[in-house]
Amino acid sequence: MTLIRQDDFIDSVADALQFISYYHPLDFVKAVHEAYEREQNPAAKDAMAQILINSRMCATGHRPICQDTGIVTVFLKVGMNVQWDATMSVADMVNEGVRRAYTHPDNVLRASILADPAGARRNTKDNTPAVIHMEIVEGDTVDVQVAAKGGGSENKSKMVMLNPSDSIVDWVVKTVPTMGAGWCPPGMLGIGIGGTAEKAAVMAKESLMDPIDIHELRERGPVNRAEELRLEIMDAVNKLGIGAQGLGGLTTVLDVKIKDYPTHAASLPVAMIPNCAATRHAHFVLDGSGPALQTPPDLDQWPDITWEVGDSVRRVNLDTVTPEEAAQWQPGDTLLLSGKMLTGRDAAHKKMKELIESGEGLPPEVDLKGRFIYYVGPVDPVRDEVVGPAGPTTSTRMDKFTDFVLEHTGLLGMIGKAERGPTGIEAIKKHQAVYLMAVGGAAYLVSKAITSAQVVAFPELGMEAIYEFEVKDMPVSVAVDAKGTSVHEIGPKIWRQKIEEEAIELI
Repeated sequence: MTLIRQDDFIDSVADALQFISYYHPLDFVKAVHEAYEREQNPAAKDAMAQILINSRMCATGHRPICQDTGIVTVFLKVGMNVQWDATMSVADMVNEGVRRAYTHPDNVLRASILADPAGARRNTKDNTPAVIHMEIVEGDTVDVQVAAKGGGSENKSKMVMLNPSDSIVDWVVKTVPTMGAGWCPPGMLGIGIGGTAEKAAVMAKESLMDPIDIHELRERGPVNRAEELRLEIMDAVNKLGIGAQGLGGLTTVLDVKIKDYPTHAASLPVAMIPNCAATRHAHFVLDGSGPALQTPPDLDQWPDITWEVGDSVRRVNLDTVTPEEAAQWQPGDTLLLSGKMLTGRDAAHKKMKELIESGEGLPPEVDLKGRFIYYVGPVDPVRDEVVGPAGPTTSTRMDKFTDFVLEHTGLLGMIGKAERGPTGIEAIKKHQAVYLMAVGGAAYLVSKAITSAQVVAFPELGMEAIYEFEVKDMPVSVAVDAKGTSVHEIGPKIWRQKIEEEAIELI
């Protein structure tokens, strides 16, 4: 009989969540670095450089890899011989660990969890509750896997009930391009096959807890159909040429994970969940000897990469930029932004639309004419920070507001993550605006370009309030130009063709 103390369990959960907020798994760092070394598309290579530099900065500074510090998922395997020295339920202990981790004063993590999801959507303030999967197993330990999953990648999850004779590879190859780049590739694909619909989804999520080992699998060779599928899907997806951040390139996925389970003779459930460039997960085992705390990695394990400003980079003064100047920018151009911008994401856009339609209008502090708006919900600052990690959020969520905002405010441009959808692109073209892309997964790096930050409107929205940022040399790429040309449409096409025609080696 093993006795597990309540405080040991809570401390271990809290420690793991703090740990993964600023330490990438080393297998992920190594895999991104290998992809960086192979990459031939300068834009994709630049994006991976920013991800790796950001990763090292976060490991050194103990600040979040991404401003979206995720929804917590926990997989528990509780041994049948375990006895608890606790007054709280297991779920309550998990959530207390989450609460302590996300409110830690030295590294405050963004609270993103909303109660009443179909109604008031009220922020719970401490990122609880977690999503918990618990299993009673043989043994006398408690095996715990924790992950913090960002909304951008979680929102790209896919589920299908295939016919037993259908090709899983064909479905994945058809489906991945529909996911866009909002899941921040390069990352991993977790795939669950079999069972029932909900079983497949849970298996897909759990598979993402495993380390990256696709190269070892390729070297030793597959021993079953699931391992064959991993290799087939990896090769087929990377041949799509989607590349880092969807800019086109050689590496879209770093690994493919598969878990399977027996299923009904008439069924073939398949779930696919991507993991983003802010891959965050940890594993520990409690055996009654005390808390199981994470061991910090050796910082020498991170590659020594610098981000160079090339001769082709344009410097842009946001305080004086004109529509005529912005109209000259081309898809794929790298810009360094300096000056003042406003921020705003889903809730702020909804509120702005309501105020304009009501006739009340926007507050004077939110004069968008000729300005840029950054789609971001930053982490709260600690110590001497101006703002916490402040990477972009997925821009397609703002597409439904884009035409209205451009029409009624005179906004010149937008900054966000990944591609714009057809509705957003049409609005940008119609109003001759521009859309710029910041790298998802480089939130701490981006925050270092922000020299001042203050809330100017809607403080009740918390992290979704409107800020005014002043920035110095904030790196972005032109993703949609004033003519409506999208780098996320042309880039993957170019690189898919290159891979096919030149038979480029992807591994």
